[in-house]
Amino acid sequence: MSEIDQSEQHSALITRFYEAFNRLDAEAMAACYTDDVVFSDPVFGQLNGQQAGDMWRMLTSRARDFSVRFDNVRADERTGAAHWVATYLFSQTGRTVINDIQASFVFRDGRMCEHHDHFDLWRWSSQALGAKGALLGWAPFVQNAIRAQAQKGLKAFQAGR
Repeated sequence: MSEIDQSEQHSALITRFYEAFNRLDAEAMAACYTDDVVFSDPVFGQLNGQQAGDMWRMLTSRARDFSVRFDNVRADERTGAAHWVATYLFSQTGRTVINDIQASFVFRDGRMCEHHDHFDLWRWSSQALGAKGALLGWAPFVQNAIRAQAQKGLKAFQAGR
C-alpha cells in the first residue's frame, strides 16, 4: 500500500472516530483502537487497552447536552492529529464545559495504537468546577484529586458492566 493510501485511510479513521463520538457510539470508537491501545489525557492519565474503550463507554453513556466538532484532521503512514471541541454538561456540577483539545495518534495495522489528548486542565476545571476550579485548578493537589475521581468513576463503571 502506498504512503498516500495509508495517509488517506488514517485520516478516514480519525474522521470515523469523531463521527462515532458525535453519535455517542462508544463501540464504534473502541473499534478504531488496537487491543493494546495506549490512551492519555490530563483527566484520566494513561489508560491501556480495554480501559480506553471503557472510558469512552462511560463518558458516552453519561453524556448530557453533548456535541463534538472536529477539524484539522491530518495523518501520514504512521501518525496523525486532529483538533476537536467537546461541549457537554458536567454531570457532577451541572455546569457546561467547552473543552478545546488537540489529539495526536499513532497507527498500527490500520488502527490507532496510541491516542493522546492535550488540553488545559486548569481551564477545564474552571468550567467544570466553577470558582473552586478557577481558583485552585492549577494546583497539583486539585489536579491529582480530579484524576483520582476520574479513575474511581472508571473503575466503578467497569465493575458494574
